[in-house]
Amino acid sequence: MVTKRQREILIGILLGDGYLQKTGKRNARLKLEHPEQQREYLFWKYEQLRNLMQDKPQRIERYNPVWKRTYTYYRCQTHSMPLLGRYKRYFYDEQGRKRVPENIAQLLKSPLSLAVWFMDDGHYYPRDGVAYIYLPRYSEEDLKRLVTALEENFGLRPRVVWKKGYPCLYFPRQETEKLMALIKPWVLPCMKHKTPPDPVTTEGAKPEGSAPHADEA
Repeated sequence: MVTKRQREILIGILLGDGYLQKTGKRNARLKLEHPEQQREYLFWKYEQLRNLMQDKPQRIERYNPVWKRTYTYYRCQTHSMPLLGRYKRYFYDEQGRKRVPENIAQLLKSPLSLAVWFMDDGHYYPRDGVAYIYLPRYSEEDLKRLVTALEENFGLRPRVVWKKGYPCLYFPRQETEKLMALIKPWVLPCMKHKTPPDPVTTEGAKPEGSAPHADEA
């Protein structure tokens, strides 16, 4: 059985780093992989979806011949199931490219989904007090659908900007404050570097450069 909370986490994962592999005609499985520095985050995902998983996360190493270094990753995958087959049809086109589901406004309603998505692909720039969510090469129609869902369901009004050929959701300072108010209760301690510092504990983003320059769509 897949619980409501698990579905909300799955939506965030599929908007973020998760990959669905088709298995048979109607089913699919979810594959998760994170670098060693995000090991704790991957294990959290595993625990949240434990009854859906095939096995515990496995440690793997890959040698990069360009950098001449070996990198460590952790990965795991779910069992194959009809729900994920349906999500595969929602989130991928016929060529296997990620897209924004036509029913995204019905799927992306929970701040938990938003938080998981941000922990996967979001970034906060403390010097400017702004946030970005980095996206795949979505179509113009996909981007409009996504922005509309965020405004309708959360009252958020990000702008689409482009950086190095890829679209991003840019949250100006006021929109970033609204975004953080929604997701902070769900952000894991190991991912606090993606949020503004807490005024009491000072946990959160470390000082760094300004937000990257990007051209607006």
